[in-house]
Amino acid sequence: MNQKMKEVLRQVDRVIIGKESITRKVLMTFLSDGHVLLQDVPGVGKTTMALAFSKALGLSYKRIQFTPDVMPSDVLGFYFYNRETGDFVYREGAVMTQILLADELNRTSSRTQSSLLEAMEEGQVTVDGQTHVLPEPFFVIATQNPAGSAGTQVLPQSQLDRFMVMLSLGYPDLKEEIVLMQDRGSGNPLDSVETVLTDREISIIKKEVKEVEVSPLIYQYIAILASATRKHDLVEVGVSPRGSLALCRMAKAGAYLSGRDHVIPEDVQEVIRDVFSHRLILKARARLTENMEEEIIKEIVASVRIPDVRTGR
Repeated sequence: MNQKMKEVLRQVDRVIIGKESITRKVLMTFLSDGHVLLQDVPGVGKTTMALAFSKALGLSYKRIQFTPDVMPSDVLGFYFYNRETGDFVYREGAVMTQILLADELNRTSSRTQSSLLEAMEEGQVTVDGQTHVLPEPFFVIATQNPAGSAGTQVLPQSQLDRFMVMLSLGYPDLKEEIVLMQDRGSGNPLDSVETVLTDREISIIKKEVKEVEVSPLIYQYIAILASATRKHDLVEVGVSPRGSLALCRMAKAGAYLSGRDHVIPEDVQEVIRDVFSHRLILKARARLTENMEEEIIKEIVASVRIPDVRTGR
C-alpha cells in the first residue's frame, strides 16, 4: 500500500476503533470518485469518521442535518438581491465543500433528496439557470436511519444507485467500546488527527488508482456477476451497468491499497456485497426475509467460476 494511504488509515483508525475494514472501504470509495451511504442507528461514529477523514486528507468539510423542513436551497445555495450593489448574489449551499456529511438523508423530502443528484453525478450544481462547479475532490458521506425508523422514508432507487457503496459501521464489540470510553475520557481523539496529504498528492494518487490494470478476464467476471443478479428468481431488478462500473472502480482501489498494479478476483469479492446489495430490487416474496440481498449476492458469487488471471482462463 502507498505509505501515505497507510498513514491516512492509521490516523482515522485511531479515532474509529475496531472498524478497519469499513474505513478502508470508505477510503477506496473516495479514491474511486464515488460516494458512500452509511445505514446505521445514531451514535455509532458516522460524523466522527467523516471529520477524521477530512482532517487526515486535508479537505474542507461541512455537515447538513436533514429534517422534513430542509429545502433544496439549503443544499444547493440560492441567489439573493443585494441592495447595495443592485445585483443578485449567489449564497453557497452546503454542497460547496470537499467532504459533505449528509446526515439522515432519508428524513427529508424527496425533492430535497434529489437536489444532491446533480452534485454527486456531475460535480456541479445549477441554481436559477447558473452552473456552479463544486470544489475538487467532492465526496459525499450520507447516512440513513434503518427503514421503519420514525420520520423516515425510503430513498428512491435512482438515488441509491448514485452511491458507489452502502456500508454500516455497526455497534462496537465489548472490548472496542471499553477502549472507546477510555480514549474519550482523556480528551477528543479528533484533536490529534494530523493532515497527511495535499490536494496535489490526492490528484496523483487518484490517477494511479485509475491506471491499475484490469484484465479481460476480470471485466468478464464482473459482467457475469452483474448479469446473474438480473436473472435471479428472487430479483425484480438487478444491478445496472453503473453498478458494474462501480464494482470495477472499487476493485481497482482495493488492488491499489493492497500494493498491486492489477486487479485479482479477490478484490472484486471484497466489495461486491457493498456495491451490489443496495442496487437490487427484490420480488415481493423475498422482501420479508432480512438481509436477503446479501444472501443472494453470496449465492451468486459461489455459483460463478472464479477466473485464474495467472493462466488467463
